[in-house]
Amino acid sequence: MSDTITKTTFVNAPLERVWRAVSDHREFGEWFRVALDQPFQAGQPTTGKMTYPGHEGHPWSAEVEAVEPPHRLALRWHPYGIDPNVDLDNEPTTLVEFRLEPEGDGTRVTITESGFDALPEARRESAMRGNEQGWEIQKDNLREFAEQRASA
Repeated sequence: MSDTITKTTFVNAPLERVWRAVSDHREFGEWFRVALDQPFQAGQPTTGKMTYPGHEGHPWSAEVEAVEPPHRLALRWHPYGIDPNVDLDNEPTTLVEFRLEPEGDGTRVTITESGFDALPEARRESAMRGNEQGWEIQKDNLREFAEQRASA
């Protein structure tokens, strides 16, 4: 099993438009389906409640590692942290990075989540499997959101 999930997508929207979709906490919340309480600031936590169907109201939190306009946003979080019976406070986090690069008239987005090997063995496989599926959905959500906003 790999320690990393990587997803890429081409977004038919300018880099600045895609960066706003990734880095503005309100826009991020729309496509990611989470209501965030505060903007992304490096070295600060971000919290909120999930609005994703089936997980509505579930707490969401991450630590913002880096905000590097307009190319990189990095967060640390507890992957697939939706099991109320798991004490996440004592578990390591994974690193989620959104990297944006201009490509023609659009933007290439690479989403990478790494650090699964540090998770407890009992949760490692389910966290990786859940997030593998989740990032497949979220990359499409991001692409659709940014393209719709670019054409509006």
